[in-house]
Amino acid sequence: MKIVATYDFNGGKSAIEDKYPIEFLQIQTVIHAIDASLYKTKKSTEKTMMGKMLFSPMELNKAFKNEFAKPENGGWSNHKVLCDYVYGKYTENYIKSQNTRGQPFRDMDFVKPSTKLGIEVQFGKYAFMVYNVCAKMTIFSKLGVIDTGVEIVPVKNFADEMSTGVSYFEQFAWDLEHRGTSNIDIPVLILGIDA
Repeated sequence: MKIVATYDFNGGKSAIEDKYPIEFLQIQTVIHAIDASLYKTKKSTEKTMMGKMLFSPMELNKAFKNEFAKPENGGWSNHKVLCDYVYGKYTENYIKSQNTRGQPFRDMDFVKPSTKLGIEVQFGKYAFMVYNVCAKMTIFSKLGVIDTGVEIVPVKNFADEMSTGVSYFEQFAWDLEHRGTSNIDIPVLILGIDA
């Protein structure tokens, strides 16, 4: 795969250049190492493209996980934070029933322990892209885990070869540009990738 577009959100480009040039080279290496053609494995059952072979977001995510974990690519790993949902008022029975389902958590796709750079790879719906940059990265920054983020998303050309509903770089960058930044936003570099 290759990086074909970038969007600088809240100074993300200069933050990466100044603080994380080695890590950015690792990110580029990971992206270029993934042969997207190996992951065109999903046979569509959608009416508008019945039987067409599409890129599998789940398989692409696994490929990113494998590449980022390699020591020669920096040894990035998932970072999970357990959540204790104690806010608001609930009945005691409701809380007990919720606690039987396991400990809730939030996680960042990739963080390298020696840095404060977080990476999210998103081949999903539009709301997840916005959540990653405008909520999750802010939360992980407030927790002291990251200070800068990278969001890796498909460009429209690539997303068109996936199931309908997968969002893409152009739409995401347009919305971020028109949303503007807030005093709680962290620097994020958005990378648009293509197969």
